Amino acid sequence: MWRLNEFNLSHKSHTVVRLAVHLPQQQPIVYQDGQEVQAIERAALRKTTLTSWFELNKNDPSAHNISYSDIPQYYMFDKSTTNWKKRQRGEQNVIGRLPVVSILDTERYYLRMLLLRKSGAISFDDILTVNGLRCITFQQACQEYGLFRGDQQWHDALNDAAQFQSSRPSMLFAMICGFGEVEDVPDLWVQHQVSLCEDFVHRYSEQTGPHYALADIEELLTSYNLSLQKLHLPTVDLPASVLERANFDVVKEQAKANSYTMQLNSERRNVVEILLSAVYNNAADTPKCYFLDGPAGTGKTFVYSTLLHTIRGRGDDVIPVASTGIAATLLIGGRTAHSVFKIPIDLNATSTCNLKPNTKEADM
Repeated sequence: MWRLNEFNLSHKSHTVVRLAVHLPQQQPIVYQDGQEVQAIERAALRKTTLTSWFELNKNDPSAHNISYSDIPQYYMFDKSTTNWKKRQRGEQNVIGRLPVVSILDTERYYLRMLLLRKSGAISFDDILTVNGLRCITFQQACQEYGLFRGDQQWHDALNDAAQFQSSRPSMLFAMICGFGEVEDVPDLWVQHQVSLCEDFVHRYSEQTGPHYALADIEELLTSYNLSLQKLHLPTVDLPASVLERANFDVVKEQAKANSYTMQLNSERRNVVEILLSAVYNNAADTPKCYFLDGPAGTGKTFVYSTLLHTIRGRGDDVIPVASTGIAATLLIGGRTAHSVFKIPIDLNATSTCNLKPNTKEADM
């Protein structure tokens, strides 16, 4: 009836314009194999929304008081000429959005911070110049502008992650603790505990969610040779929380296994069958070690996920282990090798795993 009466099926109040954030001469370029040189030559002639904003500020004094994120409200970016053109109807319902930049991409992260605050810039050098002093890095420029008051930059980073619903904010928290000079880590935890624990509260409960969140952070901190205790954060019983057998629903895992298996092509299906045979065939001559090789995007993670759902769907336990925390997040229930096998962070010729017998870790 709604469609028959031609009522609106959707409503759009604002247009969102994605704005480029890139370092000098480091804008993204799309090219086809064999045409790299031509693509670079074309890119040298085309302006991005950022470099075009510099040109606009050089030539249009009325744009000087408008920040980069607000410029789409008053100007329209013409993709054919790569120029900002003034809107004929004045201010519009348009939102400029600067993409989230990882704090590990240090200079882009601080450039984004400056672009959100500085208006009228005519070049990258202009952004780097503070009170007549040209800074060497964008991080130094942020420092000169006084943007590093206490831990405010880290609070801003975690607020952005919560706003854009990042998949694993605990990883960002661990990165900040590992790479940043945080003055008050416990306060950072308290202020952002809700967003850091949200996924765990949803999966477990309001009472145990923070416990699991801290356990997850503890595991991630091992990559930086840190711990909850070193950072004066609440400690948790890691063996009971991190390595506890996941309470997977067998019926749901079976359904996921069937769905994933249906999507496999013949080659991937063959790989899954070989690996499942290796898991459940206890014959002494059955190979147990396999290496799955392939370029990015060829479906390796999908094969791993199919295996995990299939094994869990049969009621069995499986712990996917990866060398890094980032790789472990790609697998449901994934853990780092350092956490599961107690591998020391700093290895040498005499290093041994600190895995003690008759413990929960050893049992797993």
